[in-house]
Amino acid sequence: MIEIKNLTRDFGALRAVNGISFAVHTGEIVGFLGPNGAGKTTTMRMMVGYLQPTAGEIELDHESIHTHPLSASARIGYLPEHNPLYAEMSVREFLSYMGELRQMKPEWLTQRLEFVAENCGLTEVWNQSIRTLSKGYRQRTGLAQAILHDPEVLILDEPTSGLDPNQIVGIRE
Repeated sequence: MIEIKNLTRDFGALRAVNGISFAVHTGEIVGFLGPNGAGKTTTMRMMVGYLQPTAGEIELDHESIHTHPLSASARIGYLPEHNPLYAEMSVREFLSYMGELRQMKPEWLTQRLEFVAENCGLTEVWNQSIRTLSKGYRQRTGLAQAILHDPEVLILDEPTSGLDPNQIVGIRE
């Protein structure tokens, strides 16, 4: 379970998030709805530890993600709105590198690479340079990165933005 308690984030005089509280329990799927500028992305960035809140708490199973950031990072997968990929790497190289950064054991990494290649529909572009991929395949690569370590919590920020209807169906599958 991830629990948000009175979360606030200020950027100078601008209050982007104003004292929100909610909990997401194991097995639940939750979506943030709101207009541009409502604080959805800022909230997600705080939930994964990219931003520090001005006030409030974020807990993963009653443990602060800010007190124990490495533990929280190992349990959370994140696909940001602007998918950061290394264009010069192949899909396989990028995902292997991300697994090494997460200090995944080699045997586990090999299993998970096979899993994400197949389940994210990446086998046909596995050795292809990321710079040559369509937007849909780039999103699939980002999703594969987010689930590579088999996280308990998955946070996706606009995972289908800018994709055509067929690509949206592929990402949802």
